[in-house]
Amino acid sequence: MFPRMFTRAAMAAALLTSLAAQADTFTLTSPDIAEGRSLSEAQVFQGFGCSGGNQSPALQWQGVPAGTQSLALTVYDPDAPTGSGWWHWVVYNLPANTSGLPAQAGSGKGGMPAGAVQGRTDYGTTGFGGACPPPGDKPHRYIFTLHALKVPRIDLPADASAALVGYMLNANSLAQARLTALYGR
Repeated sequence: MFPRMFTRAAMAAALLTSLAAQADTFTLTSPDIAEGRSLSEAQVFQGFGCSGGNQSPALQWQGVPAGTQSLALTVYDPDAPTGSGWWHWVVYNLPANTSGLPAQAGSGKGGMPAGAVQGRTDYGTTGFGGACPPPGDKPHRYIFTLHALKVPRIDLPADASAALVGYMLNANSLAQARLTALYGR
């Protein structure tokens, strides 16, 4: 009995170690934003009292886990004073072989891969919606998350909420890579 329990425990530990190693190689980076640093005015919303460029940053990723059939990207501000945060960008059905998005891909300037869907943000529109925290708030966190998914596509209505998209992403997630930037005014 003891050897069988030990073997199962060893197998579980090996699996967890493998998943942890895989997560370490799945990375999301950007030439436009840096981990823990402030967003530039280019990534600030144009409206709601903000006057930025409202341009989505260039993003790159590597180490997509084996078995990934599609990717999704979200940008979320957990510090927004709404009780539920604020969704700034929701993109799903990105092809699994995609390795990045050019600057302004979410701003209607081209570069979004064929088949990719930009969902509705909390601004009530599709595409990238930049940072715009209330004046005087501490800097908010803008969490860019790339989701590796075990399904080739997510089928949702065109007006699906970001929460519904998030539900589908979490239900089909293999791994996530994150990049967190800040912005305050």
